[in-house]
Amino acid sequence: MRPATALAIRHVPFEDLGSFTPVLRERGFILGYRDAGLDDLKARDLFDADLLIVLGGPIGVYETRDYPFLAGEIATVERRLKAGRPVLGICLGSQLMAKALGARVYKGRRKEIGWSALEITAAGRLSPLRALGRRTQVLHWHGDTFDLPKRATLLASTKLCEHQAFAWGERALALQFHAEATAHGLERWFIGHAAEIAAARGVDVQTLRRQTRRAAPRLEERGPRVLQAWLDGLGI
Repeated sequence: MRPATALAIRHVPFEDLGSFTPVLRERGFILGYRDAGLDDLKARDLFDADLLIVLGGPIGVYETRDYPFLAGEIATVERRLKAGRPVLGICLGSQLMAKALGARVYKGRRKEIGWSALEITAAGRLSPLRALGRRTQVLHWHGDTFDLPKRATLLASTKLCEHQAFAWGERALALQFHAEATAHGLERWFIGHAAEIAAARGVDVQTLRRQTRRAAPRLEERGPRVLQAWLDGLGI
C-alpha cells in the first residue's frame, strides 16, 4: 500500500501545521506544503491528496482582485468537498470552506485576537472537539466571520463569533480558531503580525505572550487530540 499523503495550503510561512505535525507523521502521512501566491492551487495533487489542510492567513476570502490565487483555491476546496475527500480548514481555511459551500464571508464586529475557551454545542460535544474538554482555551486570530453553510452542523461559538467551528458531513471540518498553535511557534506570529497587533484595539504583544504562557501548554496537549479524533473517524 502506498503511504497516505497530506498537503497543507500555507498562506504565510509562519502559520504552519504546528502541533498537528507530529500526529500526521506518527500516522505515516507524507507531508507537503503548497504556498499561496507561489504554487498552483488548482493543481491536481491538491485534489488527489488523501488529506487537504487549508491553513490561516491575514487576507480576506473576498479579496480576489488583490489575491487572484483565491479563486483557484476556493475551486479546489469546492471540488474536494463535492467529491467527499477530507478537508480540514483552520481560520482562513474555515472561511474558504464556508465560501466554497456557498456561504457569505464578511468582516466581523471587531477582531478577535487572544485566548479564550469555546462554547461547544451539543453536536460539538459528540464531535472531535470533545477532545478539548470544557475549559481549554484556544487561540483566536481573525477579523472575518461567515454564515453557517447549508447542511453544516455548528460545533462551537464564542460571544464575539457565533460560528467558530462546523462540520459538513463526516469528511469536512472547519475551525475558525487555532487548535494547532504552540507557544514556540507564536513568537513568529508576534513578529509577522506586528502591524495587525499594533492596529488592534486592546491588543499588545506582552499581553498575548502572558496569555500564551498560561494557556498554550494545555492546548498543545489537547489540540492534537482533536485531529486524532477526526482522523480516527475518517479511518485514516
